[in-house]
Amino acid sequence: MFAVGLAFSPWGKIKLGKKEERPAHSFWSWFSMLYSAGMGAGILLRAVQEPVFMRENPPIPAHGSNEILALEYTFYQWGFTPWAFYGLFAVVIGYSLFVQKQEVRISTSLRGVLKRQMILQGIDIIAILTTVFGLIAAIALGATQITGGLSYLGGTDLGLEWTLSLTFIITLLAFISAWRGLNKGIRILSIVNIWLTLLLLVLVFLFSDMLSVVYFFFIAFGHYLIDLIPMSLAIGNYNPGIVFLTDWTFYYWAFWLSWAPFTGIFIARISRGRTLAQTLLGVMIIPSIGTFFWFTTFGTSAFKLMDSATTNLDFSNVFTSIFIFLEQYPLGLILCIMTLILLVGFLVTSVDSAVFVLSMFTDKGKKNPQKSHKILWAVVILITTSALLVLGDVKADISVLTAIQKLLIITSLPFSFLLVLLLFGFVINMKKK
Repeated sequence: MFAVGLAFSPWGKIKLGKKEERPAHSFWSWFSMLYSAGMGAGILLRAVQEPVFMRENPPIPAHGSNEILALEYTFYQWGFTPWAFYGLFAVVIGYSLFVQKQEVRISTSLRGVLKRQMILQGIDIIAILTTVFGLIAAIALGATQITGGLSYLGGTDLGLEWTLSLTFIITLLAFISAWRGLNKGIRILSIVNIWLTLLLLVLVFLFSDMLSVVYFFFIAFGHYLIDLIPMSLAIGNYNPGIVFLTDWTFYYWAFWLSWAPFTGIFIARISRGRTLAQTLLGVMIIPSIGTFFWFTTFGTSAFKLMDSATTNLDFSNVFTSIFIFLEQYPLGLILCIMTLILLVGFLVTSVDSAVFVLSMFTDKGKKNPQKSHKILWAVVILITTSALLVLGDVKADISVLTAIQKLLIITSLPFSFLLVLLLFGFVINMKKK
């Protein structure tokens, strides 16, 4: 609500940069980079498992069909709220960076509100730690899914060594991309990711019941718009209970908050030349609708397969469900290989953009940080992710998921309060303008 209000306020016309400045990146490049950095690998991880889980375990009594409710709750977890987190961080940081000409730090937006340097430095440290925890959680989950996919396709159980090796490869590729810079590395890889994602989506859509997919998309989207506020507040009939909230909603909100600093700053960095309204509405609406159609296509198709299959299809495992699903289609092996390539590509773009932003944090807020900082953060991310994987023992996928959920909820809690403070500081600064 705050983001929408800001977009349609007179402040929404303010441009991130000079008034006559054109956008630094084309719309397609801009969208590709923000989506790859903000959500890419997650939609592959949960494409089938989450809608199926929601149908089989309805969070609340269905006010229609369980299928519609399942998609509605999936939209709720992946929709406007996380992208509003990202968009708000982007405009707050973008304003201080391109309008006020300050360095790239979270604390710069609070200097008009908080005076003590120690507190401001503490806020930057919280932002760095939150970013690192969110990033290592995403890499751990993504690398585990790749191992799960390879294990399923190869018919053998690949162990921890494979996951650690994949983590090393992903981090190395991300470092190379970040080393090459924004335009030569991150932008090109992001565009390739989006084209491959669209190709996978179109192929699954064409092989599915297209009319059912379109019907479910519009009905679930309508329910989501109507129910967004009571679902967000978990009130009345829309309160799914503390167990569901902890396992899903709190975990997701913590995940998005932990990614908000680096994703928001990265989006700010690539949004120069766009107005606050263009940035906010573009970040919130376009990726959300694309994600909704993605989950509707995979979710609806999974429902149909489960209802018509003569054998039991197990879509409960978050790491293998999408591969089991794709094997039911023509060209199933090719689709599975495309998914593995996409997983690597999305993880690399998430890590390289995070390395880029973390380097800006620690290199005195420079827009183009030194390469020594990129090396440092690539090594830190590799070591911490490997430690999480070893401690969690990825063979027990439930334990690693549970550990990541609790870790993110704890580390993101301070940042949820900081977000409110950032928005308050932003309003104060805008009023002084």
